[in-house]
Amino acid sequence: MLLTTGQAAEELGCAVTTFRRLVQAGLLPGLSQRGVRVMTPLPAVHALSTRQHASLHCLDAAEIAVLRVDAAQPSDEPDRDWIGFSAALTPEDLLKALRGWWRCDAPSVAAGGVLPVTLSGYVVAVLTGLHRWEKGNSGRHAFPDARLAGYVTDLVTPQVVIPDGPDGDRELADLLLGRRLASHSGGAIAYVPTHSAS
Repeated sequence: MLLTTGQAAEELGCAVTTFRRLVQAGLLPGLSQRGVRVMTPLPAVHALSTRQHASLHCLDAAEIAVLRVDAAQPSDEPDRDWIGFSAALTPEDLLKALRGWWRCDAPSVAAGGVLPVTLSGYVVAVLTGLHRWEKGNSGRHAFPDARLAGYVTDLVTPQVVIPDGPDGDRELADLLLGRRLASHSGGAIAYVPTHSAS
């Protein structure tokens, strides 16, 4: 059975625009076209609806930052071609698209030790190596030494890519990638308690 974008969004309990971001980011396999409509297989929607929430209680920090992004869009900035997330980007382009420039409290981001990247409430990438930051003229921050600990190419299964890196990066990627992670913020960066202090 195939669902329209509206039906899929209703099944997931989210806005149509929220579901559309997953489609635009290339994270859902098996899509088809029916006229101008994008059709999604029902099993794919069920897989997303039953996805577990990220378990943060084992992280050392009492709070971590979460980077909430949209599907990748072309950027006119000199140091990157894209901003946001797409499963089709190379790891190098994806890292550049995610490591800055964001309005945030940079010391708080760094103190968390990990920056999950969410798209429509699902963790699609994980950044580490956040100890150093730069501040731009507009008050936004970038993390030039950030590492891409892992990212998702298919959110339904999910299929993840974990580049070679420190063991700690791999553990964080395994813990977070493909899971749900709710966060609320007026901007790109939100702060989420891990409950590790309780």
